[in-house]
Amino acid sequence: MRIATYNVNGVNGRLPVLLRWLAETAPDIVCLQELKAPDERFPEAALREAGYDAVWHGQKSWNGVAILSRAGTIHETRRGLPGDPDDTHSRYVEAAVNGILIGGLYLPNGNPRPGPKFDYKLNWFDRLIDHAAGLIESGLPVILAGDFNVMPTERDVYKPERWLDDALFAPEVRAAYFRLLDQGWTDALRTLHPDETIYTFWDYFRNAYARNAGLRIDHLLLSPALTKRLVRAEVDSFVRGWEKTSDHAPVWIELSDKPVRRPRKKAAADCSVQRG
Repeated sequence: MRIATYNVNGVNGRLPVLLRWLAETAPDIVCLQELKAPDERFPEAALREAGYDAVWHGQKSWNGVAILSRAGTIHETRRGLPGDPDDTHSRYVEAAVNGILIGGLYLPNGNPRPGPKFDYKLNWFDRLIDHAAGLIESGLPVILAGDFNVMPTERDVYKPERWLDDALFAPEVRAAYFRLLDQGWTDALRTLHPDETIYTFWDYFRNAYARNAGLRIDHLLLSPALTKRLVRAEVDSFVRGWEKTSDHAPVWIELSDKPVRRPRKKAAADCSVQRG
């Protein structure tokens, strides 16, 4: 089974790109972020014609998350994170699909730092960590997938010295990411590519994609029940080179039907404890 996450940066404006990618790569389950569309403008019919059912949590002009599936019925289990009844941002949707619980998320950007947006980011991250703890304790096969807006280590950002004051690279945010991992989650992409320069986002400015001046901010985190089934993790970076495309590229994993034995890589193990 192939499960992907993709920040589409406007699901209607970039619908041709999304449909082209779905047709060419045929992922089974997809988490989308930054729909930038209210619920009534989500392109359900076009996606259904492409073979995908969907649940979505939209918002006018900003945010918005969705889960697509061609691998079975989507049973929505949660819309929004617990912990703040006044939070109106559409940033989290959760559903059971084909025996796996999927949490699709769009973590706040947090800039400028310091300020109220950064405080909101940290508070939202704390709420995610609290909710994720319960998911881990359940023992269920769970994936948290989406745009986390955090580069965990210096390996995940081009010229990290330029990002020291940015909310995506702030020590507090990176520490929160590792607090999440310490619950027992596996960073799928970094586990299978422990030493590679690998990015998921390239800015539209300064020819960033051509120079490979990117960031790794889109992640798929696996609970222990799924870590044993991980066989591949890749970035479809070529999609970032298409016309009128998002500034993110799709990231995907493949899971086997049964647990697989994989040699332990020292660098991958070290990554989980590198906090700088």
